[in-house]
Amino acid sequence: MKWYKIFTPTTIVKLISYWPPLFFSGISVREFDLEKCYVRARLKTRFFNKNYFGTHYGGSLYSLCDPFFAFIFLHHLGKDFIIWDKAAKIDFIAATKDPVYAYFSISKEEIARVRKEAQKKSKVEPVYQVDITDIEGKIIARVEKTLYIRKKCR
Repeated sequence: MKWYKIFTPTTIVKLISYWPPLFFSGISVREFDLEKCYVRARLKTRFFNKNYFGTHYGGSLYSLCDPFFAFIFLHHLGKDFIIWDKAAKIDFIAATKDPVYAYFSISKEEIARVRKEAQKKSKVEPVYQVDITDIEGKIIARVEKTLYIRKKCR
């Protein structure tokens, strides 16, 4: 049996903090409610995820933002849709040694719009942006994610 038939998106988000690529990067899910369409994740600085200058390694900053928009859509669209990350762009704005946070949120209206569009077209490629901030709200990096969403053929 395939993993996606066993685990719901909610279970995956609950457990993802322990998935080795995220756990060993210092990334954890701090708060989430997939019904309310949001996830808040944190990246802590650890000796193994610092760059030469002692600040967050850029790859870890990107990893903080990798799966969460897709999981929100997966929860709401279900297994009748293919949902992939297609592209990403990260703009590094400031360096920090402090913990950083990312808040992923998609409105229910946006999810309904994408569902409707994906049912009409062969694919939809929505673009979302998330800011990585420190505890005081200062922007450390900005990530732009492009998803690939389409209805499965039956």
